[in-house]
Amino acid sequence: MRSLIDINDLSTEEINHLIATANDIIANPDKYAEKCRRKKLATLFYEPSTRTRLSFESAMLELGGSVIGFSEANSSSSAKGESVADTARTVSCFADIIAMRHPKEGAPMVASLAASIPVINAGDGGHNHPTQTLTDLITISREKGRLDNMTVGVCGDLKFGRTVHSLINAMSRYEGIKFVMISPEELTIPDYVMQDVLQKKNIPYTETRSLEEAMPDLDILYMTRVQRERFFNEADYIRLKDSYILTPEKLQNAKKDLAILHPLPRVNEISTAVDADHRACYFKQVLYGKYIRMALIMMLLEVEE
Repeated sequence: MRSLIDINDLSTEEINHLIATANDIIANPDKYAEKCRRKKLATLFYEPSTRTRLSFESAMLELGGSVIGFSEANSSSSAKGESVADTARTVSCFADIIAMRHPKEGAPMVASLAASIPVINAGDGGHNHPTQTLTDLITISREKGRLDNMTVGVCGDLKFGRTVHSLINAMSRYEGIKFVMISPEELTIPDYVMQDVLQKKNIPYTETRSLEEAMPDLDILYMTRVQRERFFNEADYIRLKDSYILTPEKLQNAKKDLAILHPLPRVNEISTAVDADHRACYFKQVLYGKYIRMALIMMLLEVEE
């Protein structure tokens, strides 16, 4: 039995295999319609979510399985003080696989150690979000036709952005990747990502405060929101929340085949005027996320493809 807590739990070969499976699901959906018949997914979401929870649920339903779970901590026994470990043990009696989102770093890991079924980390605090990373990778692969030899700009909240940390970790495995870090001084990439990933693997990167300056070099622009829920100080959030707003004007010097990604939800960091640009990929990203989660559920349940 295997769980997915961190993107590093998957080898590069496994990531490539998941992307290939997801592409096959897109091409041949009927082939997969009964793959998880009589299997149940439990979605244990202790934190608000639209895309991730519904993506997991629709993924399981499209595989012919069913879904149980809760969408907020207050509607679970954690409101009575039940531990994550005990919840995981209990849910193991009812379901075949768990997808868990939790505001505390490490909670899905604790659940995976207690559960007798696979656990998927659907986001834990500011730490990790491996299925978003798989979503990002399949989007880049489909839009660019490759996962190597490109310049990736990550923009916005690089300090608390779990999606950014996981993406850097995953993309640094591929040849010829260069990162451009675009953020305010207060929201720069954490030292552990800088040292343990970029410097350790000799991945080239630059840091800048200017999105416009970085734009002409980018093959991928990964925008993120400044996350109110990660701030202890409301004044800091208000001061930094509008640091970078992507507009059509700022895209004038961008490459014609730039791919713009965003893990969503957006607040106002991408103007809605950008949505009509052919380079905007963030809603396609949502759709691809369903297919890659279908591939992952099958892999962890050891369902034959």
